[in-house]
Amino acid sequence: MKNLKRMLYLKFARRMSKSASENVPVPSIISNNTKIIGDISSSGILHIDGRVEGDILCEELVIGVKGLIAGSITANNLQIYGTLQGKATVDSLFIAKTAKLIGDASHSSIAIEPGAYIDGHCTHNGDRKRPDDLLSAADK
Repeated sequence: MKNLKRMLYLKFARRMSKSASENVPVPSIISNNTKIIGDISSSGILHIDGRVEGDILCEELVIGVKGLIAGSITANNLQIYGTLQGKATVDSLFIAKTAKLIGDASHSSIAIEPGAYIDGHCTHNGDRKRPDDLLSAADK
């Protein structure tokens, strides 16, 4: 419940900080009764409470408490509350106390709550291509 309140507060704060003329992005949600086998590419925000077996390329990714991803992630911002089995290459990484990271993560900044389970390596990566650069290159 505390995580839900935090997430709602952050969403509310984000909306209040943007000017009225800007469009507020709406996240794509994969619910907890959904399983996807294959890769996902998005220029927006993804929230996953279901199961994804494949690679994900997006701007921002939230793995919910019941979410499980088996694959590689490339994103600007990654918040893990559930399980990631694979590799993550991100700018900003947040790992909650309910999270399980089984694999390696490369990041520019990281925050880990006490109680989070990590079986792998977290390495600092200073200079890398941003996911939006990769998405635009894929469109060409």
